[in-house]
Amino acid sequence: MTPDPRDRDLIPDSHHSDAAPDSQHSDAAPDPRDSQLIVLDMAGTTVADGGLVEQAFDVAARHLGVEPGSADHAEKLAYVRATMGESKISVFRHLFGDEAAARRANTAFETAYGELVDGGRIAPVPGAREAIEALQAAGRTVVLSTGFARVTQDALLDALGWQDLVPLTLCPADAGGRGRPYPDMVLTALLRTGATDSVRRIAVAGDTSYDMLSGRRAGASVVAGVLTGAHDRAQLESAGATHVLGSVAELPALLGVV
Repeated sequence: MTPDPRDRDLIPDSHHSDAAPDSQHSDAAPDPRDSQLIVLDMAGTTVADGGLVEQAFDVAARHLGVEPGSADHAEKLAYVRATMGESKISVFRHLFGDEAAARRANTAFETAYGELVDGGRIAPVPGAREAIEALQAAGRTVVLSTGFARVTQDALLDALGWQDLVPLTLCPADAGGRGRPYPDMVLTALLRTGATDSVRRIAVAGDTSYDMLSGRRAGASVVAGVLTGAHDRAQLESAGATHVLGSVAELPALLGVV
């Protein structure tokens, strides 16, 4: 499935990048090993949630009067699947129109997802924690980001025991309210950490087309899709992935950390 048509004009092609080149490296292809700031998605990338997003969506849809099995439910679920990785409130604004309805749906979704998380329904993607620790031991700065609200992100971190795993975690509200596919969370990670002097030394990894779009728009030189979540290789590549990995466990090797 291709990304939302409204985003196609912002997908970089193979001959053009929106990132401003470093003055000293304008003609050099960035080396992945030069990446200093690593921005990782959570659900589907570092966290295996077993389809909890769709289960929580069912709760939110029923809350708004959308019956499971109906054509309306199927259409809305298809949109949820296509926009995995996007800020959830933005998804609900599209699905339900007015702001009040979107916020009711989002609240129901976040509550349902949080209850599923508290019920032990999540686990780290195999090798994810080890990959994060290896990157940090090699001097790289790692940031975890999500399209969920802060309360849900904190529930995920608490359930995994990851509260102190990385120096910074970000949700859309931390970046002014705009989540993926906008570049705001990636750029906020750069501004908040000061981990590098160039967007060309940022690596982004995620499991959705919107993760790829966000990374490309931020100017990251490494935008790695992983095949442990929502979207397949074709979807990730069509959204601008520079690399496609089996899982985030392969990221340290790509970035020269072994």
